[in-house]
Amino acid sequence: MNYPTTNRLATIVLAASFCILPKGALAQSDQGSERKEYADKIRETYNFRFGKDKPSAPGNASVEGNDFIQPGAFPKAAYCAHCHQQAYSQWRQALHSNSFRTPFYRTSVNILPRTAGIEFTRHCDSCHNPIGVLGGAMTQNSRVNREFDEDGLTCTTCHSIQQVKSTEGNGGFVMGVPAVMVDENGKRIPGEVPYEEILKYPKRHSQAVMKDLYRTPEFCAACHKANLPNQLNDYKFIRAFTAFDEWQNSKFSKRNPLTFYSADFTTCQKCHMMRVPALEPPQEYGAKQGTFASHRWLAGNTAVPFYYGFDEQLQKTVEFLQSGMYLNVDLFAIKKRGGDEMIAPLGSTPFQLAASDTVQTMVVIQNKNIGHSLIPEVRDLYEAWLEFTVKDGDETEIYHSGFLKPDGMIDERAHSFTNRPVNVDGDFVDNHKVWTIHSVAYDNTVQAGRSVLVRYEFRIPSNAKGPLTVTARVNYRHLRQSYLNNVLGEDRPAYPVVEIVSRSGIEAGR
Repeated sequence: MNYPTTNRLATIVLAASFCILPKGALAQSDQGSERKEYADKIRETYNFRFGKDKPSAPGNASVEGNDFIQPGAFPKAAYCAHCHQQAYSQWRQALHSNSFRTPFYRTSVNILPRTAGIEFTRHCDSCHNPIGVLGGAMTQNSRVNREFDEDGLTCTTCHSIQQVKSTEGNGGFVMGVPAVMVDENGKRIPGEVPYEEILKYPKRHSQAVMKDLYRTPEFCAACHKANLPNQLNDYKFIRAFTAFDEWQNSKFSKRNPLTFYSADFTTCQKCHMMRVPALEPPQEYGAKQGTFASHRWLAGNTAVPFYYGFDEQLQKTVEFLQSGMYLNVDLFAIKKRGGDEMIAPLGSTPFQLAASDTVQTMVVIQNKNIGHSLIPEVRDLYEAWLEFTVKDGDETEIYHSGFLKPDGMIDERAHSFTNRPVNVDGDFVDNHKVWTIHSVAYDNTVQAGRSVLVRYEFRIPSNAKGPLTVTARVNYRHLRQSYLNNVLGEDRPAYPVVEIVSRSGIEAGR
């Protein structure tokens, strides 16, 4: 059985949508009775495989009232776009709005219903499609209208969260009944309030959709931290990724006394939701003093904007990666084989190399300003690696590590900043089948504020002409080539490879 896809022609038996009423929204009592009726209907056929009190397990998503909620209770992003046009435009191109529909996600998560059961997808969808989870759609023979699949994480999913649950991840949040306004007594008003009411009482709107919690790293940790519980893998609890914990151990959290470098307290939002200029037109009512928090969530995802043709998002993402703020490459030292002298740091002492010399060059990669590891999160999907080249005075290549082969795969000898999760048989877990992970074979990620030393050894040919130029660069690709092949096949355009940082130096030759 395949994972249910969007069905715009489905009979809407269960999903009751809210209408815009003259005074703005459904009354609290009406909304409560409709929700109860909806939830009662869902429970009749819902698969409570992991317990009657855990409808979202193996995920952790929950909603106030501890019962199912109608997907129609969530105002669509297009409703919010009326006043937040720029934020909406950014959101539509960002990964959050495409969290569920992309083939990169669907290819891997679709394996679960076919091999285990759709109820297991609640583990992933608690973050990727919380409306579906909380609406009770992730069960066998669901008749819930799935048109919300196209919007992934909407404005009102994030802006309805009332608390996070001890940063446990996998949707570790408690969502309130979505509301875009409160009444004069501070009670949340469900449904789509008329715009004129919001503009008349902007503070009430802000009270409904903004909380101090949203500016904290703990808020992001609700999803940017993941585990593989024994309910999912039938094995044991395994930590999948934990960008939040890595941030806590970094200099930016001010919570770790062992960090070598100092920095101002910096949240996830300060890097990934930097304030950007508000342009007129279009109107952006969320702007303060001419700027608003970017809703692009720039990070490392180049695959999604490339796939959908979101050129502006792709350009901004590349600029973010190439800003020069995050990594440092240092051509640190050289040493001739058979010799005792190590020349370091390079540039401090003159030296000569000759034909037939075998030379070891040491490269240091420093994660200096990333608040988490290089690479974070789904490390079996991301690719970042060190490319190292040596050329003589005629630009003849003497040595090359970390090149791309004709089929797009990385040179097997390359130093890759990744890890390799393996299953019970010790095989690499491909297709992002995280529920089969039993261990991690190795981990080459570089934690925040840490460095890694990589050694390269090459022999200078007899016909080489000096001087020699050595170049080290950190390249990045989202996604790994073999995963792209799994999802899209080999007959497709090459996905972007971004050079994050590089350093070149001249080594004296004969």
